[in-house]
Amino acid sequence: MAVSEAHRAVDAVWRAESARVTAGLAGIVRDIGVAEELAQDALVAALEQWPREGVPRNPGAWLMAVGKRRAVDLLRRRQRLERKVEELGHELLTEGEDDASLEDSLEGAIEDDLLRLIFTACHPVLSTEARVALTLRMLGGLKTEEIARAFLVGEATVAQRIVRAKRTLAQARVPFEVPAGAELAGRLSSVLEVVYLVFNEGYTATTGDDWMRPALCEEALRLGRLLAGLMPAEPEVHGLVALMRIQASRSGARVGPSGEPVLLLDQDRERWDRTLIEQGLAALERAEAPGGPLGPYGLQAAIAACHARARTAEQTDWIRIAALYEALVRQVPSPVVELNRAVALSMAFGAAAGLALVEELADEPALKGYHLLPSVRGDLLARLGRAAEAREEFQRAASLTRNDRERELLLRRAAACGAPVAEAAEPPKP
Repeated sequence: MAVSEAHRAVDAVWRAESARVTAGLAGIVRDIGVAEELAQDALVAALEQWPREGVPRNPGAWLMAVGKRRAVDLLRRRQRLERKVEELGHELLTEGEDDASLEDSLEGAIEDDLLRLIFTACHPVLSTEARVALTLRMLGGLKTEEIARAFLVGEATVAQRIVRAKRTLAQARVPFEVPAGAELAGRLSSVLEVVYLVFNEGYTATTGDDWMRPALCEEALRLGRLLAGLMPAEPEVHGLVALMRIQASRSGARVGPSGEPVLLLDQDRERWDRTLIEQGLAALERAEAPGGPLGPYGLQAAIAACHARARTAEQTDWIRIAALYEALVRQVPSPVVELNRAVALSMAFGAAAGLALVEELADEPALKGYHLLPSVRGDLLARLGRAAEAREEFQRAASLTRNDRERELLLRRAAACGAPVAEAAEPPKP
């Protein structure tokens, strides 16, 4: 087998299996930093052996077996957990053990460990940036340079975040477990937040030359599917999956021929991915199935569903969207959510109704420097015929955004304020 071909195979397998391998090893050594080192050892072994011997029939099980053998060696060297070493040695060091039978025997334990890994990597003791970096490294199998490139930060910065995150978890003695009882809700919200932050950065990049970064959207969707499979009884997990799938369905229509942003009401809905929409609506049904009130992600998914069900922009049920945003504000009091509600009110009841709420938000400290506040205000002023004021707002928004594509769009809108502006700003994301 050619070396280059084997290395491509190793890379593909690592991307697909690294989280499961790391989780399984963390279940043994109870330390995600050590578990990642062991998983990396297995990767190195694959890079050495697969070009000579070929890719094994079950590469994921092969990596797991090698990693667990290294874990056994480590436990022996530490002279700890002697009983567990003996058990693992009996189960995993049997000569000639079949890869498929090994995979079957480990399946249930790995799934449990994978869930523990998610909750550990997203632990609230870590900063948001550290949680995102560690999650993408541990669960996404992304390399440090890939994470740095995706978020347009230095590779050294990402590496430091990951190292510090592992050190923090070790120093805080964070248990490798899924919390129980009341603690689960708080920890689950942290997990969902991390996945959605990754999706949002891909859906509307905050910095750089590109309006979207599809690879991050795809990674968040993959993490969402994984989480839904591991926690099928959690409505908010399905709510998040529904929200991401429905939003991702618009991806092909959100970018013009030259990479320029295309706002929601200007998008060609024939280019929306109907398969993703149907999958998103099905996930929303699962979120609604328990019969109780929807959580924040479920409510946002229901809002996205209103857009998805409307075959044209004119058919959008803006009154229902405004009501859903009102419910969301009650659950998640936030000036950003209120700004979304202002857009919905303007579409349901006229620009003046939306502008009245925007004016109330003008002095919110959380929105100082937030470019979407003047962007929305500029849109509403333009629709009311107040072109000169709208131009100033679009120019201010352009000066605040860090995304080059969005800046170009806002400057074009400022320049167009001499003529009526019919389009509505795409609602900002909560």
